[in-house]
Amino acid sequence: MEWETVIGLEIHVQLSTQSKIFSGASTAFGAAPNSQACAVDLAMPGTLPVANEQAFKFAVMFGLAMNADIGKRSVFERKNYFYPDLPKGYQTTQLEEPIVGPGVIEVELASGETKSIRLHHAHLEEDAGKSLHEDYHGMSGIDLNRAGTPLIEIVSEPDMRTAEEAVAYLKKIHSIITYLGISDGDMSQGSMRCDANVSVRLKGEEKLGTRCEIKNINSFKFVEKAINIEAARQIDLIEDGGSVVQETRLFDVDKSETRSMRSKEVANDYRYFPCPDLLPVILDDDYIETIRNTLPELPDAKRDRFVSEHGLSKYDAAVLTTDRPTADFFEAVAKGSGEAKLAANWVMVDLAAYLNKSETTLATCPVNAEQLAGLISRIKDGTISGKIAKQVFEAMTNGEGDADTIIDKHGLKQVSDTGAIEKMVDEVIANNPAQVNNYKNADDKKRPKMLGFFVGQIMKASKGQANPQAVNEILLKKLGEQ
Repeated sequence: MEWETVIGLEIHVQLSTQSKIFSGASTAFGAAPNSQACAVDLAMPGTLPVANEQAFKFAVMFGLAMNADIGKRSVFERKNYFYPDLPKGYQTTQLEEPIVGPGVIEVELASGETKSIRLHHAHLEEDAGKSLHEDYHGMSGIDLNRAGTPLIEIVSEPDMRTAEEAVAYLKKIHSIITYLGISDGDMSQGSMRCDANVSVRLKGEEKLGTRCEIKNINSFKFVEKAINIEAARQIDLIEDGGSVVQETRLFDVDKSETRSMRSKEVANDYRYFPCPDLLPVILDDDYIETIRNTLPELPDAKRDRFVSEHGLSKYDAAVLTTDRPTADFFEAVAKGSGEAKLAANWVMVDLAAYLNKSETTLATCPVNAEQLAGLISRIKDGTISGKIAKQVFEAMTNGEGDADTIIDKHGLKQVSDTGAIEKMVDEVIANNPAQVNNYKNADDKKRPKMLGFFVGQIMKASKGQANPQAVNEILLKKLGEQ
């Protein structure tokens, strides 16, 4: 039997507002537990919520970026359930009339194929607090700092068929929200969390299978792993004669398994009803168009421009536009050096390797865009070779200054004097008669590789500072004269 996996994602994004969605309490991350939960967040008697306009603006920005319908009338409702980190006993959310309606997003897969994934809707709601289960000797602690933080919950249609597609969709959403600046998207801090709805069915069937929801997966890697593990569990269960029960499950990273958390609730279980403390929110066309005019250049448009304006390959442009800081850094380097393709290589290879190895971000990297542009300019004008440039870059990461300072300090300027190079070539040829004879007697296919021996000797003699192009030109001329 051939099985097909059906996946839908619910993505919770914390919005980067300074205060909470219904109160003036701070949303800053990392404060002491329970120091940023005010009376409104705790639903103390006599308190009333006041909607945060910035949260609506951010939600509209997201909807416009997704080419989705914008709900000109949106309504808040109360979702009633009891949980220790929900002090109100209900969550203020949107159900029937969300702020963002249907839309479509295009994602590219590793194969080069494009997949269209439909957005069902996105709605505003408040976050709950956080239960802490460690260091409490069998008890749980509750931190309510997060309670009331504005969220936008992004709900897809069940259009994904593989974990790869789900991750590509999640990464695209992450890219869009960070480009817009509506969230930092930091999954390690809970700024972006994902629930995956997974079911399986026989290939060719139209009817959806029974789904299970895997809660709060906090990395791209774990989303892919959790979906594959859950799909395999369901297939094994059905093939063994069992049936899938609709439920909420947790992904155990250490055991690489999903386990049952609770039976899956339906809308009626939450007893939704319109929030009596909040009026419907009405948005007019002028408000929406004003926001549309403030949208930045988004990833797809930036990628296409990098291809047309900078002559990059579509792959390189896609890599460089995955996140806005990298795209902005590249453009600054390309503009400063006048060498877009060389700038792309340095940003994607050398700089990326350094950031990964040192666990550093662009914001804290000791080499800024202006300095990297200066290094590339020295390659461009022949002051240093590409090989020496790597030494200079390493010195730059160690805080030794800009490229010119390091080149002067260490005497790394490339030797381009043809007279000096010719002298080195003559010495290498004179000292290696056997290799010269072998080269002259070799066929054309072997000669390029054999030439590398002579180039290596000359570069060694010049301590790597001889101009490679000049070395090759003079060497070929001299060997041809022998």
